[in-house]
Amino acid sequence: MGKLDKIFPADVWRSRLGLFFAALFAKLVVFDLIWCGQTTFRAMSDVGLYVNTLLVALLLVVPYMATKKSWVEIVVMAATDVLLVANLMYCRTYYAAIPADSYSLVGNLADFKASVADSFRWVDLLLPLTTVVTAFLLRRVKNRPCKGAWRHYLAVLAALFALAAVTALLKGGFRAHYEWMRESCYYTTCTTPVYSVFGNILYDVTTPDDPATTAAEREEIDAWLVEKSVLRPYRSMPDSLARRQNMVVVFCESLESWVIGTKIDGKEITPRLNALVADSTTFYAPNVLTQVAAGRSIDAQLIIEAGLLPLKSGVFSSRYHANTFHTIPKAMSEAFGARSYLLTCDKPEVWNQILVARSFGVDTLLTRSSWRNDELVGNPAKLSDGSFIAQSIEKMRSGEIWPEGEPAYVQFVTYSGHNPFVLPDRLKRIDIPEKYPERMRDYMTMANYTDWAVGQLIDYLSSRSDYAETIIVIVGDHEGLASDRGELLKSPLAKGIVDKGQHTPFIVVNSPVGGRYEPTMGQIDIYPTLLNLMRLDGYCWHGLGQSALDPVKPPYAISSTSNLIEGDTTGVAATVIHNIATMRDISDKILRHNALAKFRQN
Repeated sequence: MGKLDKIFPADVWRSRLGLFFAALFAKLVVFDLIWCGQTTFRAMSDVGLYVNTLLVALLLVVPYMATKKSWVEIVVMAATDVLLVANLMYCRTYYAAIPADSYSLVGNLADFKASVADSFRWVDLLLPLTTVVTAFLLRRVKNRPCKGAWRHYLAVLAALFALAAVTALLKGGFRAHYEWMRESCYYTTCTTPVYSVFGNILYDVTTPDDPATTAAEREEIDAWLVEKSVLRPYRSMPDSLARRQNMVVVFCESLESWVIGTKIDGKEITPRLNALVADSTTFYAPNVLTQVAAGRSIDAQLIIEAGLLPLKSGVFSSRYHANTFHTIPKAMSEAFGARSYLLTCDKPEVWNQILVARSFGVDTLLTRSSWRNDELVGNPAKLSDGSFIAQSIEKMRSGEIWPEGEPAYVQFVTYSGHNPFVLPDRLKRIDIPEKYPERMRDYMTMANYTDWAVGQLIDYLSSRSDYAETIIVIVGDHEGLASDRGELLKSPLAKGIVDKGQHTPFIVVNSPVGGRYEPTMGQIDIYPTLLNLMRLDGYCWHGLGQSALDPVKPPYAISSTSNLIEGDTTGVAATVIHNIATMRDISDKILRHNALAKFRQN
């Protein structure tokens, strides 16, 4: 005990220093428990979690050690509360900690206050409660100077640093262990509790933003693409296939496939979409696995327009928006001289949309200031899907955008379906019985409203003289229910209706190839499918996925958030499975190295 007393003398560790250290350790453990409760408790069996939590707690008392001011440490604890709660809320949607570069985009939250509030849980209050209790207990602990406090503090800090280093080295080192967990289908969410939010930030900031493309990395990318061209070649459509020169793409916010075809007490949730998918000239794939990551809607644009998967960490639109991208708008411009339009009710700076649009080859971008904000949904209020579509039709009728006869790519990005799915009573077009769970009712009511709005757009487009040369693509940009899905599925009334998986629809109206594709496919497979349907087979970039029109396409996909395989791999060659499994890693390298700047399809 004598040696321990020299390291942990009572007068040092029972002072306010000890109180702050204990409170911070408790706060971090509470964070870990909440995080694991909404992901997996596997991290709690890792000794590194406890060692790193002790280390971080000790580091966070440095401000008090340096100033001997208790109020300074209370401010540090309060700031830590904000950081931890923000990451818990972020995790409920993205199943990851906030990427380091996303902290610079905090201004975007002003447009999503309702969604942010919807991600908050009462249990999160336990974190600031530890700060309040600590401030109260300060009255009971004297702030007297402790002899040798710095010496003892540094000794313990050095011991914890050494223990943390050894713990990490036994698992291959911090970076190797972190990356192993992130890529594992079972431990992908464990990086944050094991290494803390601060460890996540450390990993992000120590990963070079723009590393020089090494010869080995270039060879790896090229070899993968060559392997893909052999194992999963892009197959052109026959010359007899009718050709289109216009494409309208509607990104429906958070639209999932399960609402399509569903009836609640005899009422169709999506009557307009139901009629479309039943038409013989419509191509419909209901089981499209969401593959977006931290960028959500902007990731969906990357996947569907550019044929690339999102970054493994961070959001491409904040780091790599200036890259060279080969996209459908550029392909159509090259083939038909088509002009491209992107219509959104968001501000141009949200997810750097204005810069991404420029890199994707969009000619005209209409954002929030382009519309009369006369009918608003959400909090803060944004233009409703109904008014957004109606005003867009006005602009098309007048020739302000896409005059009839002009080859064009036209993209709509809707907003009303954004979490938390609360539609004003005056806009509701369906009455869902209260016996169903509230979140389920809200989601179906919103889907019904978006269905109606999209129906108005379809009516206009089908009246145009160039409709025969136009395909209309309707997709969900990503799943919508996130962490609410599990809770909803506990309800007997939701079972058999709400999808257990994260599937979004892929609907092509007036398609030169009709039919229904039932097997699982990924969002990454939409890009080459659209190239097929538009007869853009000669374009330089065929994307990382495989067309759903290819009769030998493997009927499965891999989630970007969990790395879990969904679908049927029976009979699929191991080499093909490996090529698909490494797809996101290759896409990450392509984005980080701007590897398509000089790319030409083999």
